Amino acid sequence: MNDKPIAFSRYIAFRYVSVGKRSHLVAFMSAISIIGLGISIAILITVLSVMNGVDREMRENVLGIVPHITISSRENLSADEWENIAAIAVRHPRVISGTPVIEQMGVVASPAGNKGVLVNGIDPQAESANSAIARFVHSGSLSALQTTRWGVVLGETLANRLAVAVGDTLDLYSLRVSINPVTPLPTFRKFEVVGIFRVGTIELDSELIIINQRAARALFKLRSPYNALRLRTTDVLLADQVRFELLSMLPNDLAMETWSARFGSIYENIKFSRNIIGFMLWLLVGVAAFNLVVSLIMIVRDKRGDIAILRTLGASPAMVNRIFMWQGCFIGLLGILLGVLLGVIGSLQVSNFAAWIERRFSIQFLNAEVYPIDFLPSQLRLMDVVVVIAGVLLLSLLATIYPAKRAAAIQPAEALRAE
Repeated sequence: MNDKPIAFSRYIAFRYVSVGKRSHLVAFMSAISIIGLGISIAILITVLSVMNGVDREMRENVLGIVPHITISSRENLSADEWENIAAIAVRHPRVISGTPVIEQMGVVASPAGNKGVLVNGIDPQAESANSAIARFVHSGSLSALQTTRWGVVLGETLANRLAVAVGDTLDLYSLRVSINPVTPLPTFRKFEVVGIFRVGTIELDSELIIINQRAARALFKLRSPYNALRLRTTDVLLADQVRFELLSMLPNDLAMETWSARFGSIYENIKFSRNIIGFMLWLLVGVAAFNLVVSLIMIVRDKRGDIAILRTLGASPAMVNRIFMWQGCFIGLLGILLGVLLGVIGSLQVSNFAAWIERRFSIQFLNAEVYPIDFLPSQLRLMDVVVVIAGVLLLSLLATIYPAKRAAAIQPAEALRAE
């Protein structure tokens, strides 16, 4: 018996939502509510996907190339001493690997210009196993450093500035000066460009060059096999904690720096922006829910005569309450269906759409000099969609409470007298 009033309430509510010629006001207000909810949900899902994409690019690309922790020393440590340091570091449960590297500042020059750069002397085979840089080399290859001693891999922005391509040569200067009886001379070597990478980050694409360790050791006249050790951790966000714990395990004369010293402020700004933008977009959804309240109140006023007739036919206030609760839920469900559909399409196509706008109007949404990437990424997550659906369903349900109570409180005699 209890199922019949509920089924009848759903039927009437569905009729009110789908009504056509007999009540233009109800149809118009329902459509406005559905479209408002749908657009706000679509915007929320799309923007959350863009923020997810930026977070993914930071974690997998930028932070996949930058070492999580770098251990360095001003002393000329021997190979055995570095091996001992690496053995101690990798014993930490959150450290995945330790890769030796030579890090020095230098200057690259070509007939087209010159630029101060960070020189990384690497073991190409070890670097491919512990860094994502090889994935971003679009011309030449990182492995060419194994066979070409005086080879160099550099970023696309730097290559464009120096006007060089794969196969061209450039001069790499050491900041160390050779002293002779006549005049101090800079130390430099000619290097062949064997690879060009593009990460999309100005700090990497314009300021980083990679050579092999043998060439770096010869150019910078180092007595030790390398001067730094790069560590990768299980979770990049815990690098500062791991660094603090390693400080007590390693000698005090070692310097230790995490990725956050270089990119930490940018990453924190991204997370802060995500929270602020997410909050503002949920306010937009709240406005759409408030619009649902107003729409239902107007629908209740328009349906006073119908409510009075239902009451005189024996419908209880609880049934009338359920009718408008169901109506609000139907409107919310239709808005969610529309919003999720548009949001999923928007999330999957926003990167292509942004790229088209940039090409069409010669503008750039993300400047690599300000942001860690120069394109608009997107990553749709099922959990975000589920949370949005649940949140909007709850808001839709709450939005129906007051209009439904007002409808249930209508007295048949007064309503019919007003008609």
